[in-house]
Amino acid sequence: MATVEEEFNNIQMSGKRPIPGQSLTNDPESPAPYERAPKYTSVHAASEYLWGTFIEPTTYVNLMRSVAEGVPIMDITQIILFTEFQKGSWNPDLMLMLAEPVAYMIMALAERLDIDMVIYEGELDDENDEEEILGTQIDEDRIRTIIKRGQSGTTPEGILNAQMKESLQSLPEVNLEASKAPEPQENKSLMARPTGV
Repeated sequence: MATVEEEFNNIQMSGKRPIPGQSLTNDPESPAPYERAPKYTSVHAASEYLWGTFIEPTTYVNLMRSVAEGVPIMDITQIILFTEFQKGSWNPDLMLMLAEPVAYMIMALAERLDIDMVIYEGELDDENDEEEILGTQIDEDRIRTIIKRGQSGTTPEGILNAQMKESLQSLPEVNLEASKAPEPQENKSLMARPTGV
């Protein structure tokens, strides 16, 4: 077990802390989006906003392509939640409360297309009892529950409301192979002879 001094040194060396006085250097007349009042203050309202974003055609295809390529769902969840936090959509507390619902929403969309999912990088093959998500330790049992439900294709009751379930059924089928970005073409030298002259 680490001593208090060792723990203090680990915190100091990790770099995961703000610089002392950093918040005092920001201009109070033009605060960053995340320093203002958040746009969403309830899990329900934020979930509906995210679901509407997820089922937009471009976002839907890109999201499903990422899942199909093996990007872990918890990594996608973290990126989405943190990006929206930086835009001022919610505060850090709501961001943490949204982690599970967002992961289940993405899983429901992927399950609809029968995409094999990777829930978490390494799927708990390490020896830690806890995993870090959004800079917070999450209990291994919660992660195991998410993995088990992801493998069985079940979404907990209350994550998707009736309107979300209805929109899930009406989503168009997506051919992920056809929707891939075109292969980059060979770059020709600026000094090459022009074609067609």
